[in-house]
Amino acid sequence: MGGGGRGGRSRTQRKHFRQSRDNVWKRSKSDPNSNTNAPSNDPNPNPTWTPFATENASFDAYYKGQCIVQSTEWDHFVSVLRTPLPATFRINSSSQFSDDIRSQLQNDFVHSLRDEVAEGVESETEAIRPLPWYPGNFAWHSNFSRMQLRKNQTLERFHEFLKLENEIGNITRQEAVSMVPPLFLDVHPDHFVLDMCAAPGSKTFQLLEIIHQSTKAGSLPAGVVVANDLDVQRCNLLIHQTKRMCTANLIVTNHEAQNFPGCRLIRNHEVMEPGQHIGQLLFDRVLCDVPCSGDGTLRKAPDLWRKWNTGMGHGLHPLQVIIAMRGLSLLKVGGRMVYSTCSMNPIENEAVVAEVLWRCGGSVKLVDVSSEVPQLIRRPGLKTWKVYDKGTWLASYKDVPKYRRSIALASMFPSGSSYHESIDSDCNVEMGYDVTDDGVGGNAEDGVQEMVNTVVPESAEVSDFPLEHCMRIVPHDQNTGAFFIAVLQKVSPLPAMPEKTKKRIGKPCVEPPDQGHEGEQLLQVDSLESAEAVLETVPEENVEPPTVDVEVSPVTCEEKNSKETEEAHNVENTTKVPGKRKLQIQGKWRGVDPVVFFKNEAIITSIKDFYGINENFPFDGHLVTRNEDASHVKRIYYVSKSVKDVLELNFSVGQQLKITSIGLKMFERQTARQGSAAPCSFRISSEGLPLILPHITKQILRASPVDFKHLLENKDVKFEDFADAEFSKNAANLMPGCCVLVLGKGNEVGTEPIQVDDSTIAIGCWKGRARLNVMVTAMDCQELLERLVIRLGTENGSSVHGVKSSINVEGEEVQELNGKIDGDAVEVTEGLK
Repeated sequence: MGGGGRGGRSRTQRKHFRQSRDNVWKRSKSDPNSNTNAPSNDPNPNPTWTPFATENASFDAYYKGQCIVQSTEWDHFVSVLRTPLPATFRINSSSQFSDDIRSQLQNDFVHSLRDEVAEGVESETEAIRPLPWYPGNFAWHSNFSRMQLRKNQTLERFHEFLKLENEIGNITRQEAVSMVPPLFLDVHPDHFVLDMCAAPGSKTFQLLEIIHQSTKAGSLPAGVVVANDLDVQRCNLLIHQTKRMCTANLIVTNHEAQNFPGCRLIRNHEVMEPGQHIGQLLFDRVLCDVPCSGDGTLRKAPDLWRKWNTGMGHGLHPLQVIIAMRGLSLLKVGGRMVYSTCSMNPIENEAVVAEVLWRCGGSVKLVDVSSEVPQLIRRPGLKTWKVYDKGTWLASYKDVPKYRRSIALASMFPSGSSYHESIDSDCNVEMGYDVTDDGVGGNAEDGVQEMVNTVVPESAEVSDFPLEHCMRIVPHDQNTGAFFIAVLQKVSPLPAMPEKTKKRIGKPCVEPPDQGHEGEQLLQVDSLESAEAVLETVPEENVEPPTVDVEVSPVTCEEKNSKETEEAHNVENTTKVPGKRKLQIQGKWRGVDPVVFFKNEAIITSIKDFYGINENFPFDGHLVTRNEDASHVKRIYYVSKSVKDVLELNFSVGQQLKITSIGLKMFERQTARQGSAAPCSFRISSEGLPLILPHITKQILRASPVDFKHLLENKDVKFEDFADAEFSKNAANLMPGCCVLVLGKGNEVGTEPIQVDDSTIAIGCWKGRARLNVMVTAMDCQELLERLVIRLGTENGSSVHGVKSSINVEGEEVQELNGKIDGDAVEVTEGLK
């Protein structure tokens, strides 16, 4: 997840979300209690080691009081929470080998692992099985935990299979409940989709799969996915995750979710420029998977048992509301937004949804999706809950002492802010909430206190909203983690509410709206106040014609020296407006490479002529680089039309979007000696090869399965060593430089034109003076060889096993081509994806 508030105080809440929890069921190597000198054959090498405590009295008291499950099933619920989470993974349904992998699981691993069911599971339970609620048997559940997969020698083949396919991008290892939110978004291939808090990227990958489904070879869907995260390091993780998808329909941005730019170009007095396709960045679908306390992940993160306290959820509630409101403001009328958390706390779940519905005043409705994904066991959302504050259960906001009303907020109760308005209009302090290092309001001890008063009020408020349409997934229903999901639909523009004078911790300085400038309207608050202190309904401006849904940037807090408003490097590219913040006009974000449309016609023409790329493949305006110096461009990226439109809009509004990754790497400059001597200095990237393959008419060969496999096994082969003489001749006649090798059917090379479809297997090669060299990473080479064995039905895989021993599967290159024969020096820097 991503997102977060401005300022040092608000960012401290992220410390719990940055930690990797894959291995928390065991102590780390740096654990001071570990005994590194103990002999390896000692059955108890570290007698002082104790596992994480999987109990918390405050947790039990709190959730018993909230009645998230029936009292009769509490023991079962908690017992499942205390067991490790089984491993689950999802097959990339848009992958070329998705059907092969699914068949391999069904026909091979289901049977071979039958006798290796995880310890403690009933014998009739299958070791692995498809998740019944996920479409097409593309998601699988294993009764082995991730730790068992790593440690059990009998599971080594299955574990290596998972690691390889995950690295290649054919599968994604993902928690089962994490797969659910995208299923309820109802994404279509032509949709503009925003993932507000996207890292680490598994849901983003899932959204990309959906928009790429039914896309034919050599074409791209009309939609786009914009994946955003606040943290730069998590953005890098997001980029690594989605890079395996090899898509030209993705933009990765680095913004606070609650302040995501709307890139609004059109004002009442403006008209669109010729060729301008969009005047504002609005989305058909928004995934709002907000930062949360994460107690639904206790099974994979048992360290949360000792950290858990009631303040964790209370401290994040304001941030969750403003992120959800920002998502709705960026949503088109008729669009759908999914709000989700991996928390069980109603303060983070139903309370947020109720507050959003109240603030939207009928312009947003909660969708009943109980008939969708019928095999997924889910429970209705809660209609009533309580708030625990300062050792006391509070059934209503009227029970909150006035001095605590900036901590126990009205929006946390089922009656919501509407009740707050009626009884406390004279003290309008909404979300004036100071977030401490412990993620709780006020003093740090407020959140970590023991629950001394466990007496729950007999009666509590009941929400007027249909919160039963929300979904709660609990661990003991289908052996998963816990999750909360709400599906919201925008039925009309959000109401524009007048600003109010508020009592704040800091001293606000409100500037009047500037109707004639393209700058954002900001509520500037001094740095003592965090972004969570502002929770205002995001207004939408009434525009002409009235049917157009155009939003205004939200009223937000601005902290001096914040990352979101860093000045561009080029001072001349910034315009200083008196009384306003500096506006970026065609500037660039500090520390981020610029995004530049590539328009060097000489290079583009040489590429098109060398590879014989036909005119059906659009080049104009679809090529971008991350280098302003066109003469020193190393990589050229390809973007879809939808991404191109967003880029053009971003340039028009002064580069409001901070783009960290965009497009599909299509061409890369060869810097080795032979590369510079080739007629075309740019080779086709392995990532971009599947897209451009149907449009190539030159430098392309069809090889028999025997020669194709021979080349993969030996990495570089002399022309005379190929089995097919005709193929050897054709290879020798190619121009020196990059070429493409397509796997043919049968043992004949054939002379007819090469036909490409979704099942075509192709790799990039380098044609030297006397040989062909493959440009494929070791891991991709191994994967292709195994797919060849399966597809060709060769029972004897000795040659494949032989090549495995010479392959470093950690991602190193196939070989170092040192040019010792005929000077065939090639710089191999990437593999087939």
